[in-house]
Amino acid sequence: MTEGSKRADIQTGSTVSIVLKQDQRSGKLTKGTVKDILTKSATHPHGIKVRLDNGLVGRVKRIHT
Repeated sequence: MTEGSKRADIQTGSTVSIVLKQDQRSGKLTKGTVKDILTKSATHPHGIKVRLDNGLVGRVKRIHT
């Protein structure tokens, strides 16, 4: 498992854990499969923003290998 702040580490179809906007204070993670990568920049200090297959949007905190 790696950190999700580099866009190059994340591909469509990857299994990741994201933090949803409403869960940022608690740090609760949601696991899912990446459908779309929403962040355009190469890196982001809080994690790359993605949309999961189930439609949820959040920032990647862990990439599961």
